[in-house]
Amino acid sequence: MNFQKPQAFANLMLKDSKSLARIVQNLAQTKQLHKGKQLHCQLISSGYRLCTFLTNHLLNMYSKCGQLDYSVKLFEKMSQRNLVSWTAMVTGFSQNLYYLEAVTTFSQMRIAGENPTQFAFSSVIKACASVGLVEFGKQIHCLALKFGFGFDIFVGSNLVDMYSKCGVMVNAYKVFQEMECKDEILWTALIDGYAKNGLFGDALFAYKSMVNEGIAIDKFVLCSTLSACAALKVLNFGKCLHSLIVKKGFDLEISVGNALTDMYAKVGDMDSASNVFGIDSECRNVVSCSSLIDGYVEMDRLEDALSVFVELRRQGIESNEFTFSSLIKACASQAALEQGTQLHAQVIKFNFDGNPFVSSGLVDMYGKCGLLDDSIQVFGEIENGNEIAWNSMLGVFAQHGLGKDAIEIFNRMKNEGVEPNAITFVSLLRGCSHSGLVEEGLSFFYAMEKSYGVVPGEEHYSCVIDLLARAGKLKEAEDFMNKMPFEPNAFGWCSLLGACKIHGDKKRGKVAAEKLMQLEPANSGAPVLLSNIYAKEQQWEEVRTLRKMMQDGNVRKLPGYSWVNVGNETHIFGVEDWSHHQMKAIYEKLDVLSDQIKKAGYVPCTDSIPLDTDVSVKEKILEHHSERIAIAFALISMPSGKPIIVKKNLRVCVDCHSAIKYISKVIGRKIIVRDNSRFHHFSDGLCSCGDFW
Repeated sequence: MNFQKPQAFANLMLKDSKSLARIVQNLAQTKQLHKGKQLHCQLISSGYRLCTFLTNHLLNMYSKCGQLDYSVKLFEKMSQRNLVSWTAMVTGFSQNLYYLEAVTTFSQMRIAGENPTQFAFSSVIKACASVGLVEFGKQIHCLALKFGFGFDIFVGSNLVDMYSKCGVMVNAYKVFQEMECKDEILWTALIDGYAKNGLFGDALFAYKSMVNEGIAIDKFVLCSTLSACAALKVLNFGKCLHSLIVKKGFDLEISVGNALTDMYAKVGDMDSASNVFGIDSECRNVVSCSSLIDGYVEMDRLEDALSVFVELRRQGIESNEFTFSSLIKACASQAALEQGTQLHAQVIKFNFDGNPFVSSGLVDMYGKCGLLDDSIQVFGEIENGNEIAWNSMLGVFAQHGLGKDAIEIFNRMKNEGVEPNAITFVSLLRGCSHSGLVEEGLSFFYAMEKSYGVVPGEEHYSCVIDLLARAGKLKEAEDFMNKMPFEPNAFGWCSLLGACKIHGDKKRGKVAAEKLMQLEPANSGAPVLLSNIYAKEQQWEEVRTLRKMMQDGNVRKLPGYSWVNVGNETHIFGVEDWSHHQMKAIYEKLDVLSDQIKKAGYVPCTDSIPLDTDVSVKEKILEHHSERIAIAFALISMPSGKPIIVKKNLRVCVDCHSAIKYISKVIGRKIIVRDNSRFHHFSDGLCSCGDFW
């Protein structure tokens, strides 16, 4: 019917309020807002007196069409309101995500003396669930029981959902148990609640019980159950669900496909994850692609993750903050600077640089790639940073051995009102440890629980052992270990053993090595470090005994290697490595460098080589350590103005540390070396660590 035609309107006016209400109801169901407005306007302009019955239908129509402003104005003008009027407003607010307004209107309805229906209860409970008003929700629950709606299937389902979303699963299960009739909506609410509250085993058990009860399985419960399978990494159960999904024809549902992709990715079956949508990758969306990227990132398959990202862009699908966070995290873990900077440009293009999670990832990525200044700059551009952003910056300073900067950031963090957590103190203690700030570190450790309510864990105790040991306070470290509430872990004993090597404490070193070998028999670090202690004392018989023990136990020394990125390619070098195709030019450069630094005052520290051989042989071995080969290659391959960034899998030795200081001086170039515990920034003959590492 066209309401703009006079004759049509005249015919309309002949209808009674019930007939008009049916027309409005139809317009509401079909969401024909424009025609609904025309009808309403013509009724007003004609002087038609709107009764409460018809007005209620108009309220409902505007609410279903998302026009809450019209509903509110119409409701406020009503001279007489009844239960239907109030219910329409509560339901309308809740359906249109105005949850606090729904709660307020429900309260006003009770003040007006109206007794709610099951529809009003369901809507206000949904509102409580969405904004986490669990205490108010409990009151509504009591009221629903009082009015006899506590066991209504719709009210019950919403109560289970409300308690689940508020994390009170005990109450959710109690409501579920009390319901006489349990349909698929109620079961789904319970299973989804278990999955979202981390009770994944309960979610799977509930799903099996649902199947045994013969309840119809829909796509919603399958998605929730798949998320539980993903968290528990139960691939076989997930595959059974996949078979059921195909059997029921749900495999064409995008939401189910996304859940399957996520499940396979989280259990590490990337082939199945990438094949969920078959050859038609066009069916994928940003959710499924983000799951694939996450899966590849967890498996350190950065290139595959980036390929999915490129495919995402090719299809014209806009990436979200989760996509970028995962990729940046992968670049950080692999110190892939080139890819990381390209992603940073994309982040700026898509306006995600203001997102604290993405920006925190960038802070971490630049820090792990050695570009401290870039990390500081990104952090400085974060507005209203959360604890993740502050912890990222703290972690970067700790990894670069800048304890005083870490303390300054910690103080700024407190002044900004951001609460420190366990991760904060791990970074803070590591920063103090690598800077020799013993008193400061101990002060933070003992203030953790007393001043900040953070109970020290195993990692914090290990950091204190490292703090004391690095500073040469070996007895204090030993006493601290004896007083710990639990046995020291491998990191703690390794810290003590490494310090014993540096400070020549053979007695404590032997104890530490024995403890470490008990905890990690296959770890070659303990016997190697102990043999180095013996070698320093020139006790070659003990050195040979340890090497035979390693040989008999099939314990192999972890080979040292260094790598450097030139362009988009990573070049890896071992000790005395001749495998590179530019090796001749590299060794020629090494010879030149050796002559230059010796003239500048460098004296080889042959104690770094635990071998009973001539000094000249030791010097030649030192010259061909992997980090020096990598630096020589970088010098002949990279532009002169670019800093050289070298990564090493082991701790940089004392002699190489000294040599690189001289190299930075004679070539006038900044060299950044990341070993297995921290960064060293070499410039003009000095290192950022101040020779304390």
